[in-house]
Amino acid sequence: MKTIGLLGGMSWESSQTYYRELNLRINHELGGLHSAQLVMINVDFAPIEQLMVAGNWIAISEILIKHCIQLQDSGADFIVIATNTMHKLAPAIEAAIQIPLLHIADAVGQSQVIKPLKTVGLLGTAFTMEEDFYSSRLKSQYGLDTLIPDDHQRLMVNQVIFDELCKGQFNTHSKQQYLKVINDLSQQGAQAIVLACTEIGLLVQQDDTDVTLIDATEEHIIMAVQQALV
Repeated sequence: MKTIGLLGGMSWESSQTYYRELNLRINHELGGLHSAQLVMINVDFAPIEQLMVAGNWIAISEILIKHCIQLQDSGADFIVIATNTMHKLAPAIEAAIQIPLLHIADAVGQSQVIKPLKTVGLLGTAFTMEEDFYSSRLKSQYGLDTLIPDDHQRLMVNQVIFDELCKGQFNTHSKQQYLKVINDLSQQGAQAIVLACTEIGLLVQQDDTDVTLIDATEEHIIMAVQQALV
């Protein structure tokens, strides 16, 4: 079994999902007392979030690169960053390490659910929805067009992520607002909605809507397990 390098803490709410599911899925595949072989660094998200607000992505890149090198030096065979937004920095991180980085957008693009689709809705932080590091990869590598919510809805989606979900707060009203956004994107032509923030799947699940949901966190975990067992 290969050793997974897991960089978490952004937020720890989603990182605990990664830790739990990686172990559960490895055990499901191998049985017995098997669990995931991994090394993990869990960062303090508060100073990183402040740098995000300030737009200082160079400083964030330096922090994440340092931790990814630590994971590499600790024996990781590949790295999983337990957040969608920080994949904005994937090119810089990949250039600084000698082991593979499993890109979360690739996990989405290679999903069996998404392969027959042409257009998907994208929900995530404002950075993920409004910048092109995620949507351009889905388009160039997998031929997928993306739709995003309108300005007001993007503000709401982003605020709920940082003010509620990252703090472990799951509000029924916020859930209904998210479901309305999902329905609106579906009516605009999205054949499925990518939950491109690792916390959204803690609030909204497939049983809540008839619109097909693709949880980037789940797909990323599946990819990591497959890589670990190759």
